[in-house]
Amino acid sequence: MTQAKQHAISINLNKCTGCVHCLTACPTQAIRIRDGKARVIDRQCIDCGECIRHCPRDAIESHTTSFSDLQRFAYKVAIPATALYGQFGNSVLPYEILYALRKIGFDHVYDLSAICELYIAAVEEYLTEHAQPRPVIASTCPVVVRLIQRRFPALSELIVPFEPPREIGAKILRSTLPAALKLKPEDIGIIHITPCPAKLVSINHPATMKKSFLDGAVSIRDIYPPILDILRKKDDTAIMRHLFPDSSMSGLGIGWSISGGETRSLPKFRTVAVSGVQDTIHVLDQVESGLLRDVDYLECMVCPDGCVGGPLSIENRFLAKSRILHLAKKAGDKSVIDRSEIRTMYRENFLSFQHPLEPQPSAPLDADPAEAIRKAGLRDEILQRLPGKDCGFCGAPYCATLADDIVRGLADIRDCPMTWKETP
Repeated sequence: MTQAKQHAISINLNKCTGCVHCLTACPTQAIRIRDGKARVIDRQCIDCGECIRHCPRDAIESHTTSFSDLQRFAYKVAIPATALYGQFGNSVLPYEILYALRKIGFDHVYDLSAICELYIAAVEEYLTEHAQPRPVIASTCPVVVRLIQRRFPALSELIVPFEPPREIGAKILRSTLPAALKLKPEDIGIIHITPCPAKLVSINHPATMKKSFLDGAVSIRDIYPPILDILRKKDDTAIMRHLFPDSSMSGLGIGWSISGGETRSLPKFRTVAVSGVQDTIHVLDQVESGLLRDVDYLECMVCPDGCVGGPLSIENRFLAKSRILHLAKKAGDKSVIDRSEIRTMYRENFLSFQHPLEPQPSAPLDADPAEAIRKAGLRDEILQRLPGKDCGFCGAPYCATLADDIVRGLADIRDCPMTWKETP
């Protein structure tokens, strides 16, 4: 049996043994062990995939778009994350991967590297035009956006108000393909190829627009085998180069799948790049404390080393990173975008959020402020009675989390076996 969730992650209860690996790995304390099984608290989950990395039983499952889901579209377009280019070894070039995507059923494939360069050029315009506040935070990682909404809601206004490159690319295609193909917009399926499950959540539940321009997200893990099968045949090399010439790809954009890929394109500004969920939380804590105000742009990617470390990737992230660096160097730093067109798109708000990002702070202990203060005091008293070992035996990750759950009526102090033994 699979525990269905509104998120892109769920727990297979048949495989779950109730160990505490996911419990302690979750950065938002969104998991509890109840009746010997892990349970996800929907309102706290940010779909970062840390539980997938740490589960020793493969009991955490991700849910992305399947190939069968795509059959409802008359015309199918793939927009692969540039992390895909790092998955297939040193001898495989991006145009070969894009060609393989066409061979396995996509009618059109859209390289995202130029759109990544477009995004950062627009960011440069924004930083120049808006001197304050600082630091401006990248909007590209959907997990970081959700993390800020929930854990650092006061920082929501610092996120650069541009849709990420995958949505910008899909929006461009939505504005041109129906007329060019003489098809209804709903007959055209635009699909992202993703290294992380959070992208599907951002498509199904967009934070800053009414409806995503994308129709789904297929995981790299699922699409890797058929691509590899095509690559092994190595046919039609001349056709591949004609369809996807190297000159149309941006070296600056290809490098986006590794940490520092964005900041590398902003040499005129003071920038910081951070990756990994714990380091990201640490830096955001500093931003919330008023530090880093001398930094213009903060790039945060929750996966270690960036998107190449996504939980739905195949390749060892260190090898994938090395491969991406090689490809970016080979493509060079020569720009493939028209700056005057970017400025026009910027002025016309083509890249902008449709509505502001809404903070989603944790629910207070009580709607009545006076009662909330009383419960906070009670929570402190309960915490003093707990052993402070943060062992997870109670089903909560930390003693402080258990104390909070008790005050909210979600747990009992006897859930802590050490306290229970000491209770008369």
